[in-house]
Amino acid sequence: MDSIHERVAKSLRRIRREKGLSLDKAAEITGVSKAMLGQIERGESNPTVTTLWKIANGFQVSFSSFVEEAMTIVSVVSWNALQPLLEEDGQYRVYPLFPFDPIRRFEIFSIVLEPGCRHASEAHPKGVEEYLLVSEGTLEVEVEESLYTVYQGDALRFPGDRPHGYRNGTTALTQVQVVIYYPL
Repeated sequence: MDSIHERVAKSLRRIRREKGLSLDKAAEITGVSKAMLGQIERGESNPTVTTLWKIANGFQVSFSSFVEEAMTIVSVVSWNALQPLLEEDGQYRVYPLFPFDPIRRFEIFSIVLEPGCRHASEAHPKGVEEYLLVSEGTLEVEVEESLYTVYQGDALRFPGDRPHGYRNGTTALTQVQVVIYYPL
């Protein structure tokens, strides 16, 4: 099995070519520099979560398009086998559980935020919705200018096509399961 960064490199190159995009055009539509895109494709740079979201939004594909593996009828995901994507110096970790499925139109992640971690997320494409379930700790979610506090065992749904951010303002670890729904 390839490392997560090797899968990202191969997938980025494949998706860009399938869309008929040069590195220049890809940089223009994603806001990520041509040099950075090239480094990611060659496996010379490990992209942050924010960078992958910029690329996904620019290419109009799901976030997990860059990390997905072949689908099987039954899938068992072992936590110990998952390789997270890191942001905020490793304080924000995204574990891809189930990649985007074009029939079901969703993807599922587990996100871990260390105490004090803040992560801002750009707005996703129009109509995208996020569903969060806090499995451990407390999560603060800011959607546009409103702040929502979600406690362990509670859930939140919000329009992901608006600027939003996540914050763990506590002294304990926070873990969240996230379903991202992409409309037709």
